[in-house]
Amino acid sequence: MSGALLRLAVWSGPRNISTAMMRSWGNRADTAVTDEPLYAHYLKVTGVDHPGREEVIAHHDSDAARVIEHLTTYSPPGRAIWYQKHMAHHLLPGMPRQWVAGMTNVFLIRDPREMLASLLKVYPAAGLADTGLPQQVELFEQERARTGRTPPVVDASDVLTDPRGALSRLCAAVGVPFDERMLRWPAGPRPTDGIWARYWYDAVNASTGFEPYKPRHDQLDPRHGPLLAACTPYFEALHAARLA
Repeated sequence: MSGALLRLAVWSGPRNISTAMMRSWGNRADTAVTDEPLYAHYLKVTGVDHPGREEVIAHHDSDAARVIEHLTTYSPPGRAIWYQKHMAHHLLPGMPRQWVAGMTNVFLIRDPREMLASLLKVYPAAGLADTGLPQQVELFEQERARTGRTPPVVDASDVLTDPRGALSRLCAAVGVPFDERMLRWPAGPRPTDGIWARYWYDAVNASTGFEPYKPRHDQLDPRHGPLLAACTPYFEALHAARLA
């Protein structure tokens, strides 16, 4: 495979379409995928009690420095693209950010009202940092200042409304041709899924493509109003820059 490897770091928050996006890119013949490589470190350092916590830490590398070294130096054999699915909130305070400059960075966002309605059902104690939005904006501004260009931002609703159009725009933005295989994929798990897939990936394992967008009408409890208000400016800053 000729040419430099495209290290595609896609930064998402929770309760988004990040795993479906990983399926989409993983269905390309030229692309390797990696699933949340900093998750084990995040669990080990924070002590957050997610399903399968000890299993994740035992099965995946929890040393952030070693993981970052791998992400920035390894080249998957025979592949032109390395799609790295990242949760932005896994970048904890004090963790290095300089390595991000070696990636082609993409930001995946979702309307915070819909995201919070889903997140708070499974993690009622979630705060602003758990949404990943401050970290996404931090990295977005870091990359815009470094490159002098606006990094690609993709809204989940745009992908679900028009997968071909949204993915075509993203491919153009990162300098690769769109591939029809990104629209449909075989059902079932993948060997590249994290060990946590058994707890979280039932829906995506049953999928064979992106589900059509349906606005969510879940009601947020009024006590979560301040959290929604805190999320909104971060989301709006990124949404204003989205590929459209």
